[in-house]
Amino acid sequence: MQVNKIRLTRRAALTVAAGLAAPAVAQAQSFPSKPLRIIVPYTPGGTTDIATRLIAEPLGRALGQPVIVENRAGANSIVGAGAAATSPADGYTLVTVLPAHAANATLQAGKLPFDVINSFSPVSLMVTSPLVAAGSKHIQATTLRGYLDYAKERPGQVNFGSSGIGATAHLAMEQLAILTGVRMTHVPYRGTQPALQDLMAGHISIMFDTISSFRAQFEAETIRPLAIATAARSSFMPNLPTVGEAAGIAPFDASTWCMLLAPARTPQPIVDRLSEEVGKIVREPAMTRRLEEIGFVVEGRTPAATGQFLAEEVQRWGNVIRTANITVD
Repeated sequence: MQVNKIRLTRRAALTVAAGLAAPAVAQAQSFPSKPLRIIVPYTPGGTTDIATRLIAEPLGRALGQPVIVENRAGANSIVGAGAAATSPADGYTLVTVLPAHAANATLQAGKLPFDVINSFSPVSLMVTSPLVAAGSKHIQATTLRGYLDYAKERPGQVNFGSSGIGATAHLAMEQLAILTGVRMTHVPYRGTQPALQDLMAGHISIMFDTISSFRAQFEAETIRPLAIATAARSSFMPNLPTVGEAAGIAPFDASTWCMLLAPARTPQPIVDRLSEEVGKIVREPAMTRRLEEIGFVVEGRTPAATGQFLAEEVQRWGNVIRTANITVD
């Protein structure tokens, strides 16, 4: 009698599970039946917006439905990410996030209207873009080691800039300072361009940002390229030493990135379909060339690999934020 009860219990559990799974399977089979939207939590024209729009059009063709890009800027990506987190988990609303999303887990701990990891289903790490250290020509040093030595001799007196508190460019420099024992003063700006203007004017001495942000000034020789934050030298600038080489430290790798997320509990078949299509798009030769021209490294990672990468970034930048005692207040 007891054996029969166990069998019935297991059978009932399987029946319930099948009943719960059936709507998700049906939903995935009919997907997509209407236009999709990708929220970009920043203003138009930035790195996230450019990468998203490049991928949105071919994604729409692959899915047979328009993919609309919606800019919802505010609070260092929190407004747009929050809108995505509270949208129906049906695959029709996605969001592209930058490393600020990972940093917010620590910078805004206890204040966010969502969980940086658990409120989302990872879809794809679409592209990355390695950071480059650039120096003001108002400093006589010509190498990254020279700039760091200059700053070390003047604790707290040398300024470095970034596009804002919690940006990868900010946190990467803080991590480099921790590793080299250098103490500099952070000057946050509202975006890369005003920081770059002050770098050229000599108001700040050094900063990290992407190759695409610096390219025109490197060519005009108004700022000095110092090092690239990759483990090995990059094909983008093969003559530029790595940060590890130039600073005399272990390999130092820091990139900005564009990651596609869906609301948590989006059916996995839909997530897998979206991830597969994005991977095909970024690896298509013409698209790869276009992205590389801008300064992106093609990724197109799976949902599992994307989720792992996000968790690692949350931990990495959280450690830097706590060690450097960074706050947004």
